[in-house]
Amino acid sequence: MLEKINHPNDIKKIRPEDYKLLAKEIRRFLLYHISRTGGHLASNLGIVELTMALHLVLDFPKDQLIFDVGHQSYVHKILTGRKAGFKTLRQFHGMSGFPKRKESPCDAFHSGHSSMSLSAALGFAAARDINHTDETIVAVIGDGALSGGMAYEALNNMARLRAEKKNLIIILNDNKMSIAENVGGMSAYLNKARTQKGYVEFKGNVEQSLSKIPGVGERLIRVLKKSKDSIKQLFIPGMMFEDMGITYVGPIDGHNIPQMLEIFQRAKQLDEPIIIHVVTKKGKGYLPAEKNPAKFHGVNPFVVKTGESKTKSSGPTYTDIFAKTLAEAAEEDPKITAVTAAMPDGTGLQKFGEVFPDRFYDVGIEEEHAVTFCAGMASRGLKPVFAVYSTFLQRGFDQILHDTAIGSYPVLFALDRSGLVGADGETHQGIFDIPYLSMIPNMAVLAPVNGKELREMLLYVLKDPKCPTAVKYSRGAAETLYEDQVEKIVWGKGQVLKEGKDAVILSVGNMLPEAVKAAEILEEQGYRIGLVNPRFIKPMDTELLDQLGEEYSLIVTLEEGILNGGYGSMVMQYLMQKGYKGRIHNIGIEDQFVEHGSISELRKMLKIDGENIAARMKQWLENEI
Repeated sequence: MLEKINHPNDIKKIRPEDYKLLAKEIRRFLLYHISRTGGHLASNLGIVELTMALHLVLDFPKDQLIFDVGHQSYVHKILTGRKAGFKTLRQFHGMSGFPKRKESPCDAFHSGHSSMSLSAALGFAAARDINHTDETIVAVIGDGALSGGMAYEALNNMARLRAEKKNLIIILNDNKMSIAENVGGMSAYLNKARTQKGYVEFKGNVEQSLSKIPGVGERLIRVLKKSKDSIKQLFIPGMMFEDMGITYVGPIDGHNIPQMLEIFQRAKQLDEPIIIHVVTKKGKGYLPAEKNPAKFHGVNPFVVKTGESKTKSSGPTYTDIFAKTLAEAAEEDPKITAVTAAMPDGTGLQKFGEVFPDRFYDVGIEEEHAVTFCAGMASRGLKPVFAVYSTFLQRGFDQILHDTAIGSYPVLFALDRSGLVGADGETHQGIFDIPYLSMIPNMAVLAPVNGKELREMLLYVLKDPKCPTAVKYSRGAAETLYEDQVEKIVWGKGQVLKEGKDAVILSVGNMLPEAVKAAEILEEQGYRIGLVNPRFIKPMDTELLDQLGEEYSLIVTLEEGILNGGYGSMVMQYLMQKGYKGRIHNIGIEDQFVEHGSISELRKMLKIDGENIAARMKQWLENEI
């Protein structure tokens, strides 16, 4: 069946009796390729039939299908003729694991962060109506993403579509999971729907059954009239969606294609917004993923038969060290609390939650709330730690600035996945944190160069928190370089790792191995290169900078982040204002978004690897200008 799918809309040529076979082949295809390249597995296994049903009803690329987060778009890519791309899924210059407009006109909108689809879909609907076109617009949002505040803001604005008699279809893909199991009131509300509390059974004529229910208007009756054979029950959540002016249908079986086809076809005919609640099983069709969907949410290459990863462990990760250190500190200090935004496993807080359940908070996909929640705790004398990926903390920028920094509340931001993260690509690279955090008054930003220093920094900040503080560390195995030289942490002070003569490199955090490599290459050519670990990006060690300005005629800063507003620009501004007569060069990432690929490939492309750093420095050393 899959051989017949080579272009958008080819699925319409498949006979209905062959839908189950096609779904089976798609799952086999996903397992084959993701086991080799890595990627998001469980979410895509769970959405196979739902995506098929949408493609049977919609016409691509005319109609617009917007995926929230977007990691579950693999089946959509298959059905729009991109099977060949899976050989290079998430690899350098290969196919992205997320929707990309530049990759296909069938990808309506790029995505990578959660809770954005409904707002984008409303924008699409406004453009459709102003442009007088007639495309169908569908947003697919998971039950986890529906916990995000942005989704509620969009729902609040959908009443306008009903007043204007405009169509918009929202598919609520309910699999009880985001990455980990969902938490909070929305999860409980949807669970009530799933467990049939509040269901109305259809007995006899559907229209008559519905008309007897208080508060059910004609719009619901129109949607489900004559549907008795395919839909036996209907949940009426009058307290929320219906009361907001959005027709609600469901829950329906997200693996029953005929049932979904009937509902989707009817939904297209409505002149109002509708939410269709579809229940799916994350990881469906692959037993290891069904048993542990969180583990198989995002995977490295693995053995299909056993589910075991092919990637060998190379020592503790920075996340491991953070988790262990925080738990040890919390054992001694009852004021320490830990917060995650739906990522207890990814941030390492799962075990903390098991040991200290009364001091652990998974707030769901709500980074804005998490920041202010932590600020509230800090204002009352607690020591909250918000463990979050760098790319996701961007969503809480205003809350850091307004709710946390103005009051100088000492929240500790454990900033995981800072710097390049690799295969997730431009929506997930943590390369903006230095500029967006350093610009905020009262904010401190620290970057360890190895695992031991991360531990010392965390213990130091937790013992005597002074202000909002971010400790940023990268993805993967913790570095061990210079661990035997880790000195006691002193507020606002850096450390000279190696003395030099011809030039000095101020290497921020995880870039130390590249700095060491560059220094070794240059030393083989007769140059003596100093190495400095800034430790504190903010506040800067101005005393050390003054000293370096007197000792070196060439100062090079190195960071795995955007140069505009980064550490290098801060150093340059300070030294120039002090009248430094030497030369300063900043090495980092130019003004751009960075695609997916391995860290080594991306560093080489960006010219921030050891070899390129050495080559650039040699030019500067040979040229006095």
